[in-house]
Amino acid sequence: MKVLSKLSYILFAAAMFSSCIPQKEIVLLQDKSDDKNYENPYQPLDNITDKYFLQPNDYLFINVSTPDPKISEFFNQAQGNNNNVQRNQNFFYYQIDDSMNIDFPYVGKINMTNCNVKMGKERVQEALKPFLKEYSLTFKLASNTFTALGEFRKQGVITMQKEQVTIFEAVAMAGGVTPFGKQRKMKLVRQLPDGPVTYQIDLTDKNVVNSEYYYVYPNDLLYVRPMKAKQLGIGESFSIGIITTALALYLTLQTIIN
Repeated sequence: MKVLSKLSYILFAAAMFSSCIPQKEIVLLQDKSDDKNYENPYQPLDNITDKYFLQPNDYLFINVSTPDPKISEFFNQAQGNNNNVQRNQNFFYYQIDDSMNIDFPYVGKINMTNCNVKMGKERVQEALKPFLKEYSLTFKLASNTFTALGEFRKQGVITMQKEQVTIFEAVAMAGGVTPFGKQRKMKLVRQLPDGPVTYQIDLTDKNVVNSEYYYVYPNDLLYVRPMKAKQLGIGESFSIGIITTALALYLTLQTIIN
């Protein structure tokens, strides 16, 4: 009987520890100012636009429009069999090569090194100055995707409908974080002109909203590592219901024995 009694305590303890995840691990946007040991790790965000720098293999939407349709067509035509130019309706996709160049009709190569979208448009405008006086230029980033890995319900490359989304929009697009994802230690890997940089983001801290990490940009990578509970083999299907059933079976057997 002592063995059965000890078993009941073990099962009860297992139920409590396996089914209860501390609230501070899962509640988003918490106010942690009451914590004496808390120090805000985030710097205020100066601005939110033009943060993304163009990268090799990015695709750009570029279209030149002039009062003369023939001149417009001349500057928008694909050059021969150039594999880096693709047409879609009224736009042309220009792929940035490994040297950060695009091959623009008649103008030639235009370099996009250290350019955000705004600066890239200015470089195309500068290249067109010797040829055109009156025109309008459409210049947009076409390859708007980010990657979600780890404890997301939807992993993989995810398409964005705009050039930047909030970190919470990105999480929602990835289906949300699973119950065993460490929301307080999300990793964000971002490619900058000087090389990739990794940031750690606490989704449970409301101060992230006013920080430079509040926005996800194209080609960013988000990674959420699993809690130890999952590393020990306790998955989402291992619920309190399973342990409750085991306890009920044990109590039934104990009653019969008594």
